[in-house]
Amino acid sequence: MRGPIAPPQVPLAMSRAEAFADLVQDSVERLERRWPQLADIDFLVLDVPHLDGHGRVWDDEAVPLGGTVPAREGRRARVVVYRRPVEIRSKGREERAALVHEIVVEQVAELLGLTPETVDPRYDED
Repeated sequence: MRGPIAPPQVPLAMSRAEAFADLVQDSVERLERRWPQLADIDFLVLDVPHLDGHGRVWDDEAVPLGGTVPAREGRRARVVVYRRPVEIRSKGREERAALVHEIVVEQVAELLGLTPETVDPRYDED
């Protein structure tokens, strides 16, 4: 049997990276309804965080799940979500989606100088 098992429009045909990026996008779209200024922020997915500095080592608790890069001359602010650490800490799509949304809310709150509860009133209701 040659060819794809499922047609491209079916979720089965999506890679794990594509499915994860969709979770981030869903979270951003959910927040943009309340915070239209998020259109001025770039949201990125990276597989893993980069080590800062020579010889730095992280333990399991210190590996970041997301981060922010403030706007600079000619560059928009960025929110980054790290796919592999999030996947390792979540079981199943629902738990992963909830964790991704929590990370996005926390990073947006940091960029906007607000509390996560202000960014999303349903934050931390789990």
